[in-house]
Amino acid sequence: MTWLWIPLTLMAALLQSLRTAVQRHLTKRLSTNGATFTRFGYGLPLAALYMLLLTEVLDNAWPQPTWHFWAWTGMGSISQILATSLLLTVLRTKNFAVGIAYSKTEVVQAALFGLIFLGEHITWLGALAIMLGTVGVMLFSLKKDAHPLRAFLTGWMERVALVGLLSAALFGVSAVGFRAGSLSLGHPNPLVSAGFTLLWSAAIQTVVMATYLRLREPGQLTKVFQAWRIAGLSGVTGIVGSAGWFTAMTLQQVAYVRTLGLVEMLFTFAIAVLFFKEHPRRAEILGIVLLLAAIGLVLNLR
Repeated sequence: MTWLWIPLTLMAALLQSLRTAVQRHLTKRLSTNGATFTRFGYGLPLAALYMLLLTEVLDNAWPQPTWHFWAWTGMGSISQILATSLLLTVLRTKNFAVGIAYSKTEVVQAALFGLIFLGEHITWLGALAIMLGTVGVMLFSLKKDAHPLRAFLTGWMERVALVGLLSAALFGVSAVGFRAGSLSLGHPNPLVSAGFTLLWSAAIQTVVMATYLRLREPGQLTKVFQAWRIAGLSGVTGIVGSAGWFTAMTLQQVAYVRTLGLVEMLFTFAIAVLFFKEHPRRAEILGIVLLLAAIGLVLNLR
């Protein structure tokens, strides 16, 4: 199964693009937090069905979690919620392009946290792929800036960039937490380990976000259930994509998985050019070249 992480990551990246598009559509009817909740609230039943399929139908044993699993998975779940909240804060700022660009340093920070928490080392080719991919995706994110290269070099001095960096750090922590939680189960089938981690992370996030919406945004949960047709699509794409991410990160180091996952930006770029007839800028073209180089290096790692 060592190669399985590659198609799973590509699938997850594509579904993440679709889920993001659905959630953007939902923000016309729901608050930002309400639209985000649909990913977990509607996805949780599917995660439970997935685990039943793996265990009861395919006759795999249920994992026996220890406190290590609950600590890692809880940390990953809460970190992901906080990271998303900070990212939304960035989007509400005037110079959000710079903040978004620096939020893309998640891959670099995930590699660092993987080394610190899990003792996972990366090869020099892997490090080169991570750096090329990070720079490429940052250039993509700065495309709305009048002077993207200058913003790329000087943006770290802005407050919004620091918020973006913190968001990226928390996303990196969450990814490492999910991988560590899954590995702590010691289950012989990585699909079961990843599915079990996915189930409980979705449960934790559903409870936390539902409580928040109930207390801070009264009436929003009712609107979430009224929009069940579109919200259900968000749940399906979200949970299936997450199953891909979780399984890939159980099989392979987080830094490599998230580097290959940057292919999502190429999907977004292709849609913009082919369907919306947008003209690519020089920064975007350079970003494409760097991303393709990074993806090529990751796919050829041994």
